[in-house]
Amino acid sequence: MRAEEIERRLRKYLERDRTGVRKSLIKLLIEGRKYTTGEIHEMLKDQGFELNPRGVSAMVGLMSARLGILKVEMGEKNRYCLKSEYLDLVKNVLMEYDSKNL
Repeated sequence: MRAEEIERRLRKYLERDRTGVRKSLIKLLIEGRKYTTGEIHEMLKDQGFELNPRGVSAMVGLMSARLGILKVEMGEKNRYCLKSEYLDLVKNVLMEYDSKNL
C-alpha cells in the first residue's frame, strides 16, 4: 500500500474518533514499544476509557489490516508495534489532527 493511501485512511480513522480512544492508542504506539492487546487495554483503561478487551482487539486488528501501519510479532501472546517506516507519517497526521481539534 502506498503512503498516500495509508495517510488518507489514517485521517479518516481519526475523523471517526468520537471519544479520543483511537488517538490515545496511536500515541501509545508512537512510543515505539511492543504491546499485547491486554497491555493496551489496561493502559487505555487507566486513561479513563471504558472498553472491553475485545474492543481493543478489534481496534488493533483494524489498524493492522485496514491501515497497514502495525507490525505483529507472533507468539503465545501477539505483540503489536508501529512499523518504523510509518512513524513520521503517523506523527505528522496526529500533529495535524491535534492542531485542528484544540
